[in-house]
Amino acid sequence: MDKKKDRSSSSSQSEQSEQKFHELIESLPMVAVQGYDRNRRVIYWNEASTRLYGYSRNEAQGKRLEDLIIPKAMREAVIEAHTNWLDHNISIPAEELALKHKDGHLVPVYSSHVMIKQDTGECEMFCIDISLEEQTQTKAELVRRASFDDLTGLPNRRLMESELESRLAEADRCNREVAVIFMDLDNFKLINDTLGHYQGDSLLKSVADTLKQELRHSDLLCRFGGDEFVLLLFDFHGPEGIHELLQRLVKALESKVQLHGDCYQVSASFGVSLYPHNGGTAAELMGNADAAMYRAKEIGKNTVCFYTSDINDRLVKYQQITALLRQALTNGGLELYYQPQIDLRTGGATSCEALLRCFDKASNLVSPATFIPVAEKSGLINRIGDWVIDAACKQLKAWQRTELAGVRIDVNLSGRQLTNPHLADQILETIEHYGLKPEQLGVELTENEVFGSEEDQTRQLERLKAAGLHISIDDFGTGYSSLVYLRKLPVCSIKIDRSFLHYAMENESDMAIMKAMVTVGQSLGLSILVEGVETEQQAKLIRDLGCDFAQGFLYAKPMPAKAAEAFMKPLASRS
Repeated sequence: MDKKKDRSSSSSQSEQSEQKFHELIESLPMVAVQGYDRNRRVIYWNEASTRLYGYSRNEAQGKRLEDLIIPKAMREAVIEAHTNWLDHNISIPAEELALKHKDGHLVPVYSSHVMIKQDTGECEMFCIDISLEEQTQTKAELVRRASFDDLTGLPNRRLMESELESRLAEADRCNREVAVIFMDLDNFKLINDTLGHYQGDSLLKSVADTLKQELRHSDLLCRFGGDEFVLLLFDFHGPEGIHELLQRLVKALESKVQLHGDCYQVSASFGVSLYPHNGGTAAELMGNADAAMYRAKEIGKNTVCFYTSDINDRLVKYQQITALLRQALTNGGLELYYQPQIDLRTGGATSCEALLRCFDKASNLVSPATFIPVAEKSGLINRIGDWVIDAACKQLKAWQRTELAGVRIDVNLSGRQLTNPHLADQILETIEHYGLKPEQLGVELTENEVFGSEEDQTRQLERLKAAGLHISIDDFGTGYSSLVYLRKLPVCSIKIDRSFLHYAMENESDMAIMKAMVTVGQSLGLSILVEGVETEQQAKLIRDLGCDFAQGFLYAKPMPAKAAEAFMKPLASRS
């Protein structure tokens, strides 16, 4: 009697435990749980399983595991694993799986398994599946973002470099050629500034779509960054085939780029390097294609340039000058020379222009015509510009203890420096650091840099002038002058380019132009300085025209600080 009570009590407890177990797993909304008998037929199916696999409880009940959610390729392995657990007690390990939804698509899950009632002969296997769809989608999105450009949908630089490495290995085995083509949109900055960045992005997407339409399935187009694209060609018939394809792209850009329903004309420059002729590695080929593209820009844009040894020579020279400039910034290879500016009324000299000189390791002078363009292109011009301003202020500080205490030094600014939003602050802070007055420093910009500057850049010039700095337009007359701009800009003086003086001596028309520039400048309250004065006849001419200042070899060549100090001391008191 007691034994019957015990068995009854034990059975009741087991049923209660099983009931609690079912209640527990039913209450887990994000965990799909299915129960299967020893023949793998469904005996339990919770609501989360319905949401995950699409089968209702009634649809699943009594069906075999392998007929419901197991993909065909996995069925034999699943049946074998279940049999081994029953017969040999080898449990099924938890793992990530891709199981089948009712509609046929695969569902990524993390699946673990529990076997109960194994000693009773009525064993049941419960599968606990947690959906990995969100994690899988996130992972796929991360992979996509790592390999594709968000804006255009094109493969990005990382994917392109990986593909190129792979294709080069294949080309080496099969003795085939590969073409690497750098493409850069012409004047995109102007387009971007004119239309705005949002429209600029839309244009880039349209350009990408236009290019894809013209390319073959075997061609790989990538966005390298900004407005640069890279095209990899693995199937072509020599340089002629490449040129024919690129000419088709040129025409497409000119006529088919759509922006908000309107056709927009775009041009681009292309640089081509070929494997194995122009390099044996991805880095070499990309560098050489990039160099060829910049050569295409130099010779007129909207064209195709194939890499040559001459371009390589130019690239090597560029790299050498870049390295030289970096070294000069740290080892004293830069020096300021000073060319006095002569007051034509008194013959005195109370200002001079600071001219940058660069020396190599052997103390040989490097021509400014050689290193200034490299400094601009490499971005070193900002560091060099900062050095020039600091060096000029340091020299002014030294001259404060001499008869040259009232001399002004004019330094040249580049258009690249003018884009620095903190330029005015930096200049004024340097002046303050050396205990100088702003009137002791002047800045010169070329005509195109001043007239092409944006509103923010113009405000910087206005701030400098308001603080007391002397603002000059250098090489006046050689660019695209606008009298309206000349009236509105914060300018103190104009420097007439030496070419006008040269031709004015020989040609009445040039003489008339020069007279007009002097008259207009002075009517606007600007002082007039003429550059490149080399003869007494030229000096007489500019005095007769009423010019205010002169600068040139007739008076003095650019010279080191000590020589300039000795030259200007006797003249400083005349003004």
